[in-house]
Amino acid sequence: MIPSSQHGLRIGLDLGGSKIEGILMDSSATKLARYRIATPRDDYAGTIAAIVDLASKLMQGITSETKVGIAVPGSISPLTLLIQNANSTWLNGRPFVHDLQTALGMPVRLANDANCFALSEATDGAAENAHIVFGVILGTGCGGGIVVDGRLLDGPRRIAGEWGHNPLPWAMPEEYPGPQCWCGRKGCLETWLSGPGMAADHARTTGETLTAVEIAVRARQGNEPARTTLSRHVDRLARGLAQVVNIIDPDVIVLGGGRTMITQLYEQLPPLISPHIFADRASVAIKPPKWGHASGVRGAAWLWDLPDRN
Repeated sequence: MIPSSQHGLRIGLDLGGSKIEGILMDSSATKLARYRIATPRDDYAGTIAAIVDLASKLMQGITSETKVGIAVPGSISPLTLLIQNANSTWLNGRPFVHDLQTALGMPVRLANDANCFALSEATDGAAENAHIVFGVILGTGCGGGIVVDGRLLDGPRRIAGEWGHNPLPWAMPEEYPGPQCWCGRKGCLETWLSGPGMAADHARTTGETLTAVEIAVRARQGNEPARTTLSRHVDRLARGLAQVVNIIDPDVIVLGGGRTMITQLYEQLPPLISPHIFADRASVAIKPPKWGHASGVRGAAWLWDLPDRN
């Protein structure tokens, strides 16, 4: 639907490992259009072309200047201006913003997908008006973003919130040194807490090949091996989150990604986190996202309300 006034229109794009989502919003954050397409995996030129096609579809009938923000599973190195740390590895070392702006013919703002998720939920979502927000994405990878008083916390290396490539804290003997991570290290939180990490853990202990969502469904149905895998997963997630709480002391943690609807997470996490928090008030609010799978793409659109650091 083309709005009667085209002032303040913005496009948010969320580039994931399996899908690219796009949204067109007006100045009051009302969704005007939303589409999703498959990501051309391991194809850099194809990824650029797919984003351009999706943006063109969103801008059909729009004649005014439109702002574009994009969430990516990595960040821009301030040293080289190339993509770094993306688990969509075909983006790494590429001048992604330059190439995308050239292909689109308009300016683009870019941020890490977990940063965009956290920004969305802190702006008008589950953590609205909270002082410090930690937004977590548990999907193909394991990302995090920090928002303080409505503004993204982003340091000189552009890696604030990258908890997924720290080691699993308080590791037990059978958890050390941990699985091999794509980043070259072993035992990163991402190898345990991502969807593929949870599935791999289940396969190692049971011989069954199931997705993380399938494991959660079976656990809810009373399947004992699935329940055991989910219990290990929640305990590891609790240890990882407790370490973050001890460092940044967030008011709210918002969980995003494919497993945010697993109700067992919100029931089991608080008592498992508390023993690891270094405070007499050993609790923290943990919430599902208000905007669900749309949080990242909405946060990308919100990037134009922040100072540009690309």
